[in-house]
Amino acid sequence: MADKTYVPEGEAAPASQIGATLEALAATIAARRSAGAESYTHQLLCGELDRPLKKVAEEAVEVGLAAKDADAAQGADRGAAVDHLRYEAADVVYHLMVVMERFDVSIDEFAAELNNRMTDAERPQGAVRLHDEFVRRGK
Repeated sequence: MADKTYVPEGEAAPASQIGATLEALAATIAARRSAGAESYTHQLLCGELDRPLKKVAEEAVEVGLAAKDADAAQGADRGAAVDHLRYEAADVVYHLMVVMERFDVSIDEFAAELNNRMTDAERPQGAVRLHDEFVRRGK
């Protein structure tokens, strides 16, 4: 595990950190559909479509800017710049997952899309895949 991360004492690490985290986030986002209007995620799921779409685009630009800052940073400033990049990347993933939930694209379906793009040698054993009739490339 990297120097910046840890598993709290007394807790067992899941088999896949990113898998467990994305599954938990997807479940939380889905549950927010029935939350009240005070929930930011509920607003993104149930409000005007342009709002979450603009957030995905905005956060993607912020990732690009943060990456440029990290690339230019020197010494101790580089670590802080890389931490900021990680923060912005998490914002992109969250907002993208909200958009996927809005259109009922499950986390497994999204994983299948990514898995279909890998070669047999790259793809994890037993990884979920899309049936051929659901594979779409472009419009």
